[in-house]
Amino acid sequence: MVGNGKMNPSSEAEEEGVKSLLKWAAKYGIEVSESCSSLGLGHCLGISCFPGAGGRGVAALRPISKGELLLKVPKSALITTDSLLSRNETLSLALKAHPSLSSTQVFTVCLLYEINKGKASPWHPYFLHLPRSYSILAAFGELETQALQVDYAIWAAQKAVTKAKYEWDQAFTLMKELKLKPPLLTFRAWIWATGTISSRTLHIPWDEAGCLCPVGDLFNYAAPTEDPDSFENVENWQNEHAKDDLDIHHSQRLTDGGYEEDVAAYCFYAKKNYNVGEQVPSLAFNPIEALSLLSSSVVVTCAYGACNSAVLLSYGTYTNLELLEYYGFLLEDNPNEKVFIPLDLDMHSLSCWPEESLYIHQNGRPSFALMCALRLWATPPQQRKSIGHLAYSGCPISKGNEIYVMKWIGKECDALLKEMPTSVEEDKSLVHLIDKMVEYENLGEWVKEASAVFGGEFGDNNILKAAYGVEGDNELTSLVRTKMLIDRWKLAVQWRLMYKTVVARCISYCTDIINSLSTP
Repeated sequence: MVGNGKMNPSSEAEEEGVKSLLKWAAKYGIEVSESCSSLGLGHCLGISCFPGAGGRGVAALRPISKGELLLKVPKSALITTDSLLSRNETLSLALKAHPSLSSTQVFTVCLLYEINKGKASPWHPYFLHLPRSYSILAAFGELETQALQVDYAIWAAQKAVTKAKYEWDQAFTLMKELKLKPPLLTFRAWIWATGTISSRTLHIPWDEAGCLCPVGDLFNYAAPTEDPDSFENVENWQNEHAKDDLDIHHSQRLTDGGYEEDVAAYCFYAKKNYNVGEQVPSLAFNPIEALSLLSSSVVVTCAYGACNSAVLLSYGTYTNLELLEYYGFLLEDNPNEKVFIPLDLDMHSLSCWPEESLYIHQNGRPSFALMCALRLWATPPQQRKSIGHLAYSGCPISKGNEIYVMKWIGKECDALLKEMPTSVEEDKSLVHLIDKMVEYENLGEWVKEASAVFGGEFGDNNILKAAYGVEGDNELTSLVRTKMLIDRWKLAVQWRLMYKTVVARCISYCTDIINSLSTP
C-alpha cells in the first residue's frame, strides 16, 4: 500500500495525546468488544506497524472469530451534519439561506465551523489527531498533476481541482457570514476538510454525506477479493441458514460493519477469522492518513513481536486512480486496477459496451469487452454481421483474427511506453531517490543530485519553485509545504509506474498468446 508519507511523530508526545483521545473515547461510550478491557484498544486489538501493508494499523492480539463484534461507536460520538447542527443554532439558521449547497458542502462547512470552536468543541481531542494534509487529487498542483504523465489521469486531477474550487467558491459567502477565522476560509482549509470527509467518512442511512467515526478510523484498507468464502456472499449465506430464521441484521456480521438502529451505534465486525498478529481492515478511511493515531498498546504488541499483519476493512472496487482521487493513497497490488489505452473512434463505435469497460486488467490481460470490440473491429466489414454473435459472446473469431488483435494491442502498448517521458526503470529509480531524500541535509542538495539524473522533471528547479513559491511563509511552513508537495509528487510517480507496469505486462501477455497460436 502506498500513501502520502507523514513526518515521524514525537513518540512521547504522540502517545500522551493518544491516551487523551482514548480517555475521551471511553467517556463517549466507544467500546472495543465485550471481551476486551476499556484501557487503550483492549486485549483483542492493538496498534502496530505493518511495512508494505499500510504502515500503522490495527492488529489482533488474540484469535478473533468471523462475525465477532470488534468495535462499537455510539451515535452520540459520530460526527455528522445533524450532530453538528443540533449544537449550533447560528450555523443552522445561516445554512437555511444557502439551500443550493450539496450535502457534502454543508458537511464541510459544518466541520470547519466546529474546528473553528477550538477546545470548546466536544470533538476537539479527536480533531487534534486528524492528518494535517491529504494527497487526494484535488490537492494536486501543476507539478504533481503533470507528473502523472497519462492524459486521462491528468484530466482527472485537473477536474478534481476545478470541482473543489467551484464548491469552495459557492460556500465562501456562507463561511464569511459564520465569521470563520481567516485560515479556515482559505482554499487550503477547504481541501483539508473535503479530504477528511472524502477519505474518512462511513455510510449512514440518514445522510448521504456520511459520518466521521472516531477510533473507527484506526483500521486499514483491504481491496475486495473474489474469495468464495468472503463477506461479499451474504445472500448465499442467508439462503443456507434460512431455516435458522436469521435476518439481514445478523447477516451484517459477515460484513465489515455498519450503523445499527437497534443499538444506535456504528458496529465493526470481523469479516473473517484472525490469528494473533493479523491485521484487521476498515470500511472507508484513508489507511495512511487514519494511522496518525497510536496507542499505548503499540509497546505491548511490538514488544511481543505479534504484529506482522493487520486487521483490515474494504472500501469497494476502486482503481488506483479512484483511490488517489478519493482517499489519497495507492495499492501496489490492486486487483481492481484498470488501465486504459487510446482507442480509435471506430473501435468505440463498433462496441456496445461503455468506454469504462474497455481496459486492461492489472495482470496485463485485456478485458472481456475490449477483446470483443477489437475482434469485431479486426473482422472485414462485410463479415461483421454474420460473425457478430461470436464476438459479442467472447469467442475468438479465428486464429488469424486473434493473432491480429494481439499484435495490434502489443504494438499500441509498446508505442505507448516509448512515448512516455520516462521509462519503467527510470520511474523506479526516481521513487528510490525520493525515498533517499531524508538522508540529505537540505532539499537543494538533493534536487541538485536528482537533476543530474532526471533533468526533465527537475528542470529549472521545479520542485524548489513549487515548494517555496508562496510569499510570507516562514522556514518551517516552507519545509512542511515542501514535504506535502513531495508526498503528492511521489504518489504521481508511483501511479504512472504502476500504469506502465500493467502496460508492459499486457505486451508480455499478447506475445505469449501470439506464440502459442503460431505454434503448429
